[in-house]
Amino acid sequence: MRKKAILAGVLACISFTAQAQDNKAEEPKGKVILEVFGNFHTGFGNRNKERGFELGRSYLGYQYNFGKGLSARGVLDIGKSKDVSDYERLVYIKYAMLSWQHGNLTLNGGLIPTTLFKVQESFWGKRYAMKSFQDEYKFGSSADLGLSAAYRFTDWLSADAIFVNGEGFKKIQVKDGFNYGIGITLTPVKGLVLRVYGGLNESGEKGKKAVGNLATFAGYKHEKFSVGAEYNHLWNAGNSKGADRRGLSVYASVNLSSVTELYARFDDTGSKNGWNKADDESAAILGAQFKVGKHVKIAPLFKMEMPKADSEKNGYYAYINCYFGL
Repeated sequence: MRKKAILAGVLACISFTAQAQDNKAEEPKGKVILEVFGNFHTGFGNRNKERGFELGRSYLGYQYNFGKGLSARGVLDIGKSKDVSDYERLVYIKYAMLSWQHGNLTLNGGLIPTTLFKVQESFWGKRYAMKSFQDEYKFGSSADLGLSAAYRFTDWLSADAIFVNGEGFKKIQVKDGFNYGIGITLTPVKGLVLRVYGGLNESGEKGKKAVGNLATFAGYKHEKFSVGAEYNHLWNAGNSKGADRRGLSVYASVNLSSVTELYARFDDTGSKNGWNKADDESAAILGAQFKVGKHVKIAPLFKMEMPKADSEKNGYYAYINCYFGL
């Protein structure tokens, strides 16, 4: 009887401990989101007057996990606009969303991240130094109002779909059109990522064309180095028939130590029959990244811009980019 009583007590303790651990795993918790991008830059030669300190962008928000796969996130985007003085700042709501994850399924709703170039941006990993291609050259928006879903079928295959307004996070919905997109991501071997995304952004206005977007990406990441390449194509840019744009971006990095990295990138943008030649260009950057503790990164770089307009000369710049994030 005594042995049975001891055994029952042990089982009760084990049951209580397991239950306590389950409750602890489900315990709601939140975290602050804070990211700050800043730099000092200077141009050379004909760009010599383009210099100064710049607070390019700041993100401030909060994420709360309710448990059982449900979470909420709200983030403010504090940046500048070309339409106002550099001394002023504009504040937008970047994300205001609910997420639910169950097994291999993830659902997002509200003002959510788009899936257009999320994989590429994560792989590039230096948003504070230079945006990923589609974001840098305005092929699409990084956030929008609507719904998205992602599902991982196997360890090497996942797919995602998105249904949003199609006007980004800086504008309210004023048109009747929507933006639809589907992406497929393959990871056939460790470190290798292959992705293709296709989207259609309805115009919502009579006489204007829908915008088509194709984003393809291939990248390989090793503990010592990484290399990635993407090709992007935009049909009917600005909802204008035949106003097609295309672009290529290639980037690579080498880890010299746990805190030091060298990187390089080359971009090339073009347009059908040169309709956007005034803004078409090639650009190359070469730089280094230094991790200063857990929350700070510094990335000096040299940049060369090569406009395709006949009247424009090449531009040369030096940057010291700084990142702080929690």
